[in-house]
Amino acid sequence: MEKTSAAGPAAPKRARARNRRGEGSRLREDIVSAAAALLDETGDEHAITLRSVARKVGIAAPSIYPHFPDQPAIMLAVVQREFTELATLLRSVAQEAGDNPREQLYAVCRSYLAFAKSHPERYRTMFGGLWMPTLGDNSLTEEDLVSLGSTAIQVLVDVLTDCADAGQCAISDPSLDAITLWLSLHGLAHQRAVIRAFPWSEESIADSIITRITCLKDA
Repeated sequence: MEKTSAAGPAAPKRARARNRRGEGSRLREDIVSAAAALLDETGDEHAITLRSVARKVGIAAPSIYPHFPDQPAIMLAVVQREFTELATLLRSVAQEAGDNPREQLYAVCRSYLAFAKSHPERYRTMFGGLWMPTLGDNSLTEEDLVSLGSTAIQVLVDVLTDCADAGQCAISDPSLDAITLWLSLHGLAHQRAVIRAFPWSEESIADSIITRITCLKDA
């Protein structure tokens, strides 16, 4: 029986308009966007199922299969897209910081922390806090997981290399030091997310991490 209210019969949910030929890529993006939105709303990877994503998009669940073979493949696409956006953001702020590698380094690190704070559920999913797929029982490969985040980390490697070349910091292995710096910043981002009251100056701690790990010289 159709539900009614004081305002009259409830309007049926409209199905998503069918793509024209050649617009399948649009549906794929809609599926990824729907999964990301569900993650933001629920904070739970397990709430993202083929049925829930299909309902969010306005399609039948079988319509997902031509684009994604299973739920982990959808989650992988979400995480890949977020890492791409993070890398784009970090490159942009590095360019906006000007020609001084020191300022670029600060800008990149602070923007990374800001990203973690403004996108908490997606951030935790990107770095394994929510999403830890098991290989062998789904469509994912080891290469899918190993390559995640490499473009974003490369931005940090490039900025550290420029700092070292300009004589502004004392590092010998930009790749290793970039990972060390990221792990420290990640620890700060995690603590800030899980502690209800963060009693310390976050910016001061972040700057201290950057200065100490990179042996950044005085301006």
